[in-house]
Amino acid sequence: MNFEEQKISDFKRWETPFYFYNISLLRETLQLYVSYINKYNYHAHYALKANANERILEEIRSVGLGADCVSGNEVALALKSGFDPKKIVFAGVGKSDKEIITALNGGIFSFNCESIPEIEVINNIASGLGATAQVSLRINPDIDAHTHKYISTGRAQDKFGISPWMFQEVWQLLLRCKNVRLIGLHFHIGSQITEIPVFKTLCERAFELQKWFIQQGATLPVLNLGGGLGVDYADPFNHAFADFDSYFSLINKHLKVLPNQEIHFEPGRALVAQCGFLISRVLYVKQGRGIKFAILDAGMNNLIRPALYGARHHIVNLLSKGRTMRYHVVGPVCESSDHFGKSFLLPQTQRGDLVAICTAGAYCEVMGMSYNQRDIAKAYYSDTL
Repeated sequence: MNFEEQKISDFKRWETPFYFYNISLLRETLQLYVSYINKYNYHAHYALKANANERILEEIRSVGLGADCVSGNEVALALKSGFDPKKIVFAGVGKSDKEIITALNGGIFSFNCESIPEIEVINNIASGLGATAQVSLRINPDIDAHTHKYISTGRAQDKFGISPWMFQEVWQLLLRCKNVRLIGLHFHIGSQITEIPVFKTLCERAFELQKWFIQQGATLPVLNLGGGLGVDYADPFNHAFADFDSYFSLINKHLKVLPNQEIHFEPGRALVAQCGFLISRVLYVKQGRGIKFAILDAGMNNLIRPALYGARHHIVNLLSKGRTMRYHVVGPVCESSDHFGKSFLLPQTQRGDLVAICTAGAYCEVMGMSYNQRDIAKAYYSDTL
């Protein structure tokens, strides 16, 4: 999107920093995604961990997607936001008793179970409530998704999922548990995956791993391939959408589906990342050794990805058209890791300029905090200007 003069005039009068959401772009992204889901008769649960802003959730729920939750509070928020309980799945390696009770009382579709002890606990709690919990087994397929090590989730050394060497013990436990019902398998190999062929490996591995359970006599009506499809952080204006076409075409071509089996996905970043921006004001421009520092009023407490992952977001100066110079774009937090881009090319920048940090719709507002006792940034929306 281009920032129209009207929006910039609004930006000038609002206290910075703040999050800005282009609702038109969000709707266009959702419509495109749903068109592929409908084309292939797939099912999808939006990952609330990417962005739990209630206005964003309202838009996502309105197109009929379900919810993928990783905490009891996310389950409660999904229910409060009107998501159909029968479209809510609950994942995570450390579900507490309280969270399990919340999900059972909410009548959710499925728990994505990640360990043998978790299955036992869910069975015991469900028994006490007189309920039966539907579960999918989250399998660790030992696939390297070639993404940042902190967001790789499907390698053997990662904490997530049940490894194949555990299958016999898991199966025997499921036979003993009277208050859980196995409905399928679940996979998730990482986040911000841009090498589409990795998903071909996942398709092949998922089919192979299903065979073991089929041989034991299991019926698996659900196969959940998780999410992880990446977006373009470097050139968000020319690549506003994730490569849904290549992704779903590859899945459809290479995934062998059992008779009457439903295929589920858990999109997050790919739906919301490009519609969000962090708008900040330049406080100072400081001369360093061989480089200038553009010091913003937004910090790592508003967008932690660069500090946490070394992520690099595209940054736009909304007011300057001066000659291009290099800046370290940094925040005010008392940490050297508080930066948004090192040696970043910007038009000549000065105190009071407004900058937009792009692709801030995922893992930004939802990870916001008050470190250094800084204010929590507000959110504004394009359709309310």
